[in-house]
Amino acid sequence: METTVRHALAKAFLRLFRPLARILIRNGISFSATADWAKKVYVDVAFEEFAEPGKKQTISRVSALTGLFRREVKRLHELDLDEDLAAGDRYNRAVRVISGWLNDADYQTPSGRAASLPFEGERSSFTSLVRAYSGDIPARAMLTVLQSACCVDETADGKLRLVRRMFIPGNDSTDKLHILGTDVAELVATIDHNLTSSPDDLYFQRKVSNTRLDPAAVAEFRALARERSQAFLEELDTWLSAHEVRGEDPEQEATYVSLGIYYSQDTGSMEDRS
Repeated sequence: METTVRHALAKAFLRLFRPLARILIRNGISFSATADWAKKVYVDVAFEEFAEPGKKQTISRVSALTGLFRREVKRLHELDLDEDLAAGDRYNRAVRVISGWLNDADYQTPSGRAASLPFEGERSSFTSLVRAYSGDIPARAMLTVLQSACCVDETADGKLRLVRRMFIPGNDSTDKLHILGTDVAELVATIDHNLTSSPDDLYFQRKVSNTRLDPAAVAEFRALARERSQAFLEELDTWLSAHEVRGEDPEQEATYVSLGIYYSQDTGSMEDRS
């Protein structure tokens, strides 16, 4: 690998890993545990994506690709990490429920807004909404998740009202950490795709930034960015809902797509960004 490429990758890795290291240290994760996770990912990726064409991947080849001893490759390949799958499941189901509430006419007012729903009922109720968009999770459990994230409250007549149009996990930190694992991974995967794809197959990946913004204008920009971004994402969510695969056949082909927007602010030196 050319020295310039190694240098660029080293700088990129140090920038990328710094906020992640902050999160890991704050949550009591040692470097040895992090190193083991990183080695596990190296081994898994080498097995799944870097086999020679037409050949089955081997322990020896993965050892050569990763620089790890063969016995370590074998151990890591067989290692089953204890992942918090429940957090990811809650996050995805909650997002689907809110999207259905916002876009399904059965759960809207005549003017197209999310309607206040009774908890029980065969149609146009919170229970039927959860059944339609969240599978077999109990409606009461989903209500607890949405209330903890301040997405739902109760009206004076006992109905449930959607008060926040996006799901941001509340007090359960494992749900927030799941977002770290999905959203950041998707951004890095998009950049990886663009590094290796032809010009006519690039994914959209842009940002706007300014290093000389007047501090007095920061609050106004944050409010503007939040308002415009939320409106744009809601527009896309409505479009995606209208183009979903219909029917309950689990074998029916479907594609996962996403588009994310984030806000970042740094009042420190910009030297490391050059």
